[in-house]
Formats: sequence, structure tokens, C-alpha cells
Amino acid sequence: MTTSFMINGKPVSVDAPTDTPLLWVIRESLKLTGTKFGCGAGLCGACMVHINGKRAYSCQTQLSELAGKTVTTIEGLSADSSHPVQKAWLAESVPQCGYCQSGQIMSAADLLNQKPKPTRSEIVEHMSSNLCRCGTYQRIIRAVERASREA
Repeated sequence: MTTSFMINGKPVSVDAPTDTPLLWVIRESLKLTGTKFGCGAGLCGACMVHINGKRAYSCQTQLSELAGKTVTTIEGLSADSSHPVQKAWLAESVPQCGYCQSGQIMSAADLLNQKPKPTRSEIVEHMSSNLCRCGTYQRIIRAVERASREA
């Protein structure tokens, strides 16, 4: 079955079973490997993308849900890594191992799209859907605060 949607501003048609998780379509079919596999159960946030402008776990989104929709991955957030969240991530030296960072950045960008000036508690609550095994949570919070100030 062929499913057509937009990804990072480009139209794509994917021929795969409709119950295929979007994560595997992104990584295997489209070769966009910035989105990571973490738990496969929608618990860690490593696979976070935006669908029609809202964050979503790509491991829990089936291809059948995407027809006619727009998907943005970390590769599509900005062409040159100039998104305010990406710049803040570097300025605050957030990444340690880096594995969870694309999902973290996509969640942070979603928060700032919804609420450009979130409080610290709103940041903590929103970002709680993303796990970081390295424990860089304080740097993540500082980066989101910085991005909200500099955006």
C-alpha cells in the first residue's frame, strides 16, 4: 500500500504496510537517521518528530495515520542548525552522549511553538516525556530557557 505525505517540506510516497511505525519509515525507507529508536513503546522520546506541527512519538505512529499530513524530523527543523533551540543546545553544552538529543530538541521546539515564554515548571513538565540516560536535565532546562529568551 502506498501512503503519501510531506516530510521536511518534500512530498514522499512510501510503499509499506500501513501498520509500519513511522520511525522505521523515516530511518529505513527515507534514510533520515537523526530520529532515534529508544524504547519502541512511546516512553523515552528519542523518536520524537512533529506531525502537522505537534510533537509525536514516531515509534507509536503508524503509516496509515500519515496520509496527507506533514512530518518534520530533526533534519527538517532548520536547514543549517539555526533554529533557536539548536543554537541554545550548543550554547548550553547540552549533549553528552547525544543519543536522545534529537528527540529532546523536537520536544523543546514543540513547547516553544505552543508557548514562546514558558515558566521553568512548564518546561520541566513538557520535557518530562523525554528521557536522558546521561542526566543532562539541568542543561536541557537552561537551553529551553535560553531559546525562549533569544527566539
